[in-house]
Amino acid sequence: MDAPAIRPTVTELRLSSFAAHRGSVLPLGPVTLFAGPSGSGKSTALRAYEALARLGAGAALGEVFPDPAGCVPEGAARDEQGRRGFRIGCTADGPEGPVRLDLAVQAEPEPRIVGERLTARGRTLLSTALRDPGRSSVQAAWHTAGGGRVTRAPLPDDLLGTALLPLRVAGTTDGQRQVLAAAEQVVVALRSVFPCDPRPELMREPVAPGEGRLRSGCDNLAAVLHRTRHECTRRHARLTSVARAACAGPVSDVGVEQLADGTVRAVLGRDPADGAAARATPLGRLGDGELRFLALALVLLTGPGVLAVDQASEVPRALQSLTVLAENLDRALDAAQFRALLALAASVCADGHLRLVGEVGEAAAAREVRGVTVVDLVR
Repeated sequence: MDAPAIRPTVTELRLSSFAAHRGSVLPLGPVTLFAGPSGSGKSTALRAYEALARLGAGAALGEVFPDPAGCVPEGAARDEQGRRGFRIGCTADGPEGPVRLDLAVQAEPEPRIVGERLTARGRTLLSTALRDPGRSSVQAAWHTAGGGRVTRAPLPDDLLGTALLPLRVAGTTDGQRQVLAAAEQVVVALRSVFPCDPRPELMREPVAPGEGRLRSGCDNLAAVLHRTRHECTRRHARLTSVARAACAGPVSDVGVEQLADGTVRAVLGRDPADGAAARATPLGRLGDGELRFLALALVLLTGPGVLAVDQASEVPRALQSLTVLAENLDRALDAAQFRALLALAASVCADGHLRLVGEVGEAAAAREVRGVTVVDLVR
């Protein structure tokens, strides 16, 4: 049997009843791509992952699902009380072995988490159920010790109970410590997520140099490069190296120019091999595919200190992993750019500190890259 992972990671996403998904079990590796035709639920799967991550970070249900009725499978009937909902869950692997989290969410008539179950090693560690629809709480029961002993208490119906357990469980018995360890493993695995969909149309203009944390749309790419080329020289050199595989013409550097008005713009340094004078091409003149490649490569080569993501400060960095959720990963990329990006992702994600989950329209090129898991979805 393989040794458990040091870093807690999400290894399975379950969409039992969520939008277009019915009984979907989606395995997740270091680099995972959801592939399939339009309407097969690729973007929906990413949305479910991000929702679980935000709930794990303590966000309220209404913030995570502003339109919960849109997550209910089409045609789902109401029960006798007029209720409809959806079910999602995941498995987080780590020192505690596989830990399962499953949620039942009521979307109508009002959104609430009506059922939650946390299980590990064949034991239910936490379960919640809606006992009184008139109260904004659910009845929770969590494992205390052997012999079926549990602790019961109400929990809010709009927050993830698993994320609240560290505040409710004392950890004085072996059973309580098992509950805490399993809950913390799930929360750490889920919490650090960076949704990313580079927008070339927003990346072409000069920007003010700021704090240098890359936003999800990568519109402040130039400001981040202004920071990383001085603070992360080794990774910046690697970015320049992979840029040669994706950008037309010679590339000697991915640099930044400061303009007279104080703004900065990103440029490609050109150092022709024929001895002609060096020059620079503003990134704004590049094609959409080149811009998206550079932005995604920068995301893969940097980390939480550079990406606009909130990690758990109380957890040692060696135990954390960051998951990049990339919608439309292959959009505007040609086959060579896509293969180069996936090769970079497989290399970077191999050590476990970073994971990539993306969705693509065509996965033929991805199947040729070692270390990439393709999950085929059908309508």
